[in-house]
Amino acid sequence: MSAARDYQLGLLFVTLSAITWSTAGFFTRLIGLDYATMIAGRGIFGALGIFIVILATHRRNWMTPFATMGRIGLLYVAIVVVGMIAFVGSLGLTSVAHSAVIFATIPFISALLGWIFLRERPAFEAVAASLVALVGVGIMVGFGADGGIIGDFLSLLATVCMALSIIIIRGHTQVSITACACLGSLMSGLVCLPFASLSTIGAGDIGLLAMFGLMNSAAGLTLFSLGSRRLPAIETALISTLDTPLAPLWVWLAFNETAGLQTLVGGVIVLLAVIGHILMSQRRQRA
Repeated sequence: MSAARDYQLGLLFVTLSAITWSTAGFFTRLIGLDYATMIAGRGIFGALGIFIVILATHRRNWMTPFATMGRIGLLYVAIVVVGMIAFVGSLGLTSVAHSAVIFATIPFISALLGWIFLRERPAFEAVAASLVALVGVGIMVGFGADGGIIGDFLSLLATVCMALSIIIIRGHTQVSITACACLGSLMSGLVCLPFASLSTIGAGDIGLLAMFGLMNSAAGLTLFSLGSRRLPAIETALISTLDTPLAPLWVWLAFNETAGLQTLVGGVIVLLAVIGHILMSQRRQRA
């Protein structure tokens, strides 16, 4: 496969992962259970979906991807679990606005880590697009002082963990992507399971939790892992910020919740930043 084709696949996979992850708000509104219960179901059903893929592709040798994960694979899983714990913990300790703005710094954190560990010099257009996207997220959620120090720290920790996962996947191509995604999804679900209210789950909720896990966790993690292996770290992180403007779009379409002018303007800026970067990167690849 040519480098240009591989790069285009990376753009496609990471974009699709951002789209699947942006449905989290839609599913949480649709299911209506407490957050710990939904995260537990999402992780467990997501792991089951990825495991079925592993069985279909490896058949009798399904243990091989897990057996060959090595220390790097286990480190990736640990970082995913810590990131999930930090993300869940930050929800009640800081505002959505602070969390979104902190997450929007992930391209710059990824660029710094990529330069340190992978010696990747970020392209100028990627840095410029990341700055524009950060401004767009800031406009969407505002710059209020309604956060908390502990919550902001946990949100930053979750963002750093995601950036580190990008670096690990990018720098260690020998690690089994599906096995890491499967184990990471399972562990994130099991961590939240003790705090879940299992008695509140109805028959219809099980099907919705399965959809949540298969689409938002299994598909999202797998696509993200496949794509981030093919792109520079800063570009993976930049495209991942599409989650922020797309999330209110699905809620609006499904529940008719209108977004304010501030959200619309900021969302358009983020979308234009990412789309502009993709177009410029395609032009660079053709050149």
